[in-house]
Amino acid sequence: MYMRKGIVLLLSFIIAGAVAFPVGASAKVTDVPRDTSFTVWSTDVKVRKKHPEVRLMRPLLSPGVKAYENVVYTHLDETPFGPRDLHVDVFRPDNDSIYPALIMVHGGGWNSGDRSLQMPMAQRIARAGYVTIPVEYRLIPEAVYPAGLHDIKTVVRWARKHAADYGIDPDRIAVSGCSAGAQLATLVGVTNGSERHEGSGQWSDVSSDVQAIVSIDGVATFVSPENIADSEEYLKKRGYYHVNAKWLGGIYKESSDNWNEASAVNWVTPASAPVCFINSGLPRYHDGRDELIGLYENRGLYTEVHELGIDVHPFWFFHPWVDETMYYTVRYLDKIFKTPDLTLVVEQSLKI
Repeated sequence: MYMRKGIVLLLSFIIAGAVAFPVGASAKVTDVPRDTSFTVWSTDVKVRKKHPEVRLMRPLLSPGVKAYENVVYTHLDETPFGPRDLHVDVFRPDNDSIYPALIMVHGGGWNSGDRSLQMPMAQRIARAGYVTIPVEYRLIPEAVYPAGLHDIKTVVRWARKHAADYGIDPDRIAVSGCSAGAQLATLVGVTNGSERHEGSGQWSDVSSDVQAIVSIDGVATFVSPENIADSEEYLKKRGYYHVNAKWLGGIYKESSDNWNEASAVNWVTPASAPVCFINSGLPRYHDGRDELIGLYENRGLYTEVHELGIDVHPFWFFHPWVDETMYYTVRYLDKIFKTPDLTLVVEQSLKI
């Protein structure tokens, strides 16, 4: 079954009907190199060949949700392509209440995609009482690791600095991501307080710590024997780097510092944020998950796992899988942000 008991009750608040939109459309970009191979349109064509029953979830700004679009969260004075602004979109209930924030990081193999890929989920989750923030970050054609990580840390600081402008509770900020975005989101939250991972971006007078992570089918480590071997074999056979090696500046023996620094399993501390994993049934996208869970359990930190058991990686684009994804996301965030004593949540989870 794709739907679990109780999903319909929550989705009545966060899911609405579909409207037409230009599938695969991207946000306005600057004159930086772009890879456009990963789009909603191409993903829809590919997935529906095997699963004609699914339906793409499209953007829909419902009544009662306010949008702030193309907001600049940081300005980069010097890049190889000149001065550069990075942007977010912000969605929130159209009232004067203060809400937790969810910063949302798109996927695309650290190489492609844009923040519009997160817009359909962001618009709907906002209806459940959250300020949702799809974020632009630098990708491989523009800058390799750790630029993207530092961008996400910067947007957390921006959200906390500008909390009053958007009705955000600065003590309740979460980060989510899909695929490559999930790897980044997990790393951001696990490395709370780590100067090594912080970068030197704007808003350094406030913290980049987050209070919760949602990892949607993304890896928690690059440093596995299989991944290292696969990257070496890929280079040997094709003469150029696989995307993860390209992102990290080379294969493991050439860039081991980056491979280790970008692997969340290496950086668990008592300050690491609780994490919710939402996974497909494809094991390659679980790499490091179970190891990270074990490290969290040893420190009494909260985790939960939901596995949909399907053979589709970008399931978050499609009904009915995205419905379940949003249900688990909102239920988890409600648990973290609305339970008076999180230690009770941890104790209960360890008994299950």
